[in-house]
Amino acid sequence: MPNTELGAALLRLARAAIGEKLGKPATDAASHARLHEPGATFVTLTQQGQLRGCIGSLEAHRALLHDVRENAVAAAFRDPRFTPLTVGEFEFTSVEVSLLTPAAPMAFRDEADFMAQLRPGVDGIVFQYGRHRSTFLPQVWESLPDSVQFMQQLKRKAGLPPNFWHETVSISRYTVSKWKEAR
Repeated sequence: MPNTELGAALLRLARAAIGEKLGKPATDAASHARLHEPGATFVTLTQQGQLRGCIGSLEAHRALLHDVRENAVAAAFRDPRFTPLTVGEFEFTSVEVSLLTPAAPMAFRDEADFMAQLRPGVDGIVFQYGRHRSTFLPQVWESLPDSVQFMQQLKRKAGLPPNFWHETVSISRYTVSKWKEAR
């Protein structure tokens, strides 16, 4: 069960970090004991249900407090798929924070064996082949519920053909606790 106090603190931190960059007055600091522990987060911004930015960390390399603030600012202003967020958009932009578990490497014989182990709706996946790497959060299953299409789009995101496979592909999976603003 996700910790609602932690989720509320992470959402407040993310929104405050974006607001501060837009020149909004600083809000009360969020507090929670876990904020000073290492954590890996993704911050996803949406407007009327449509993606507006998503940036994150796959590995916990800094305190959760800093990770969520940095990823919120990056999602709002540095996601290469979108123009930087404006003050006018800020009020109708919804924030979601995902806290990732450590990614666990998967063992499989071939692509069919991997696909048989895939848990739709549960797994976040990191796909890697050489310098090609991509990830989809578990939430992506909501828009790509078919396992084959999910993996084809993940391979495209990595810059590879949708039906690509090689024996040296490495795949890890993770899960998330997620919290979304009620807007």
